[in-house]
Amino acid sequence: MGLPKRRTSKSRRDKRRTGKSLTAPSLATCPDCGEPALPHHACPSCGSYKGRKAAPSKED
Repeated sequence: MGLPKRRTSKSRRDKRRTGKSLTAPSLATCPDCGEPALPHHACPSCGSYKGRKAAPSKED
């Protein structure tokens, strides 16, 4: 079984991990109620999507 000849440096290790960082989801404001919601999803608070009722709201 092969073994590494040299220890991997911190720089090389961290370069490999650059794409693994987490990003916060982008939020858009709902045009009906003004609450933040994910783009291209029904609003979780009022249930509207593209100006019409698409899903049951939290109050229902």
